[in-house]
Amino acid sequence: MLEISCVNSFKNIPINSQLFESKSIFLNPAFLESLEVSNSVGQKTGWQPFYLLALRDKKLVGFMPTYIKDHSYGEYVFDWAWADAFHRYGLNYYPKILCAIPFTPLTGTRLLAEDNFIKEQMIRGLETILKDNNLSSCHILFLNNDNHDLFKSFGWMTRRGVQFRWVNNAYKSFENFISHLSHNKRKKIKQERAKIKKANIEIIQKIGSDIEREDIEFFYECYCNTYFQHHSRPYLTREFFVQLHKKIPEKLLFVIANRDSRSIAVALNIMDKDTLYGRYWGALEYIPNLHFELCYYQGQEFCIQNNIKFFEGGAQGEHKLARGFEAFDTFSCHYIVDEKFREAIKDFLAKESEQMELYTNELDIRKPFKKISHNLK
Repeated sequence: MLEISCVNSFKNIPINSQLFESKSIFLNPAFLESLEVSNSVGQKTGWQPFYLLALRDKKLVGFMPTYIKDHSYGEYVFDWAWADAFHRYGLNYYPKILCAIPFTPLTGTRLLAEDNFIKEQMIRGLETILKDNNLSSCHILFLNNDNHDLFKSFGWMTRRGVQFRWVNNAYKSFENFISHLSHNKRKKIKQERAKIKKANIEIIQKIGSDIEREDIEFFYECYCNTYFQHHSRPYLTREFFVQLHKKIPEKLLFVIANRDSRSIAVALNIMDKDTLYGRYWGALEYIPNLHFELCYYQGQEFCIQNNIKFFEGGAQGEHKLARGFEAFDTFSCHYIVDEKFREAIKDFLAKESEQMELYTNELDIRKPFKKISHNLK
């Protein structure tokens, strides 16, 4: 007998370690629990845990990281215009259900289950929960291809996006990597790195047990400063990063910039078995090109040295192209309960997808790698 239900805290989930095994680090119970324990999600945040579970004989056989949202902050797939349209017609868009890794715009699995039958029942169960509770919609963000195809087969609408990923093509060194770039791009990277050295910036990489509590404190100061400079407030609490350091230190990479024996900037990366994810960065003073060094070049070097296949630099940023990153498609899936709004949003997404196709084609043309000519005889 399969039971589909929701719980409002990770502590209420009968964890089945095999279900989460070998999946993305961002679906690791340690990561999701850290969000709760640190109060980065929960009461007064607008991210209320509402995890969708599938239980068979009280054993967890399916899981989705779903939340009740009363706003659209921290999602990176923007639906403010949809919310405004609902409100102008006297309808409530919030609360809605969101399936995503909070504040983490990275592609991955969003539906864990032991088999396809369970996955199908969970999707149908989710649709029923929406209708029974008069909720406007559900949004599954940054799905991998398998999940995307599954939700699409159930009639959920697709929204396309684009992000940037660096691929380690078995490079022997950073110099070997940039040798594959066009002359102008290679020259620019060398100039940027040379300026950092000339400014007497010392770069230190720390991982696992090398990371100290004072590194966490310094990082959080920089992290908050980034938000303050943009007249915003940080989403994540200091305790969240303390919890990550406590639970999964071997998955964290700190890249710290020092000058005159004083730390001035830091980037935090999180790693999976084959991917390094650039997540957060901040600086206490502005140094030209320091962002590129800490957030891109150091990560690329780390991947080369440790045989890590991919490096994802996070949302947005066409400037990543000039530094060897390549564009790839991202997908989200959406279910709108109201049929009239569903059709209107479907039309909008079709037109938006056409524009996105043109944009990604343009990005593909602008790849920074050398053009290989083939002489035909």
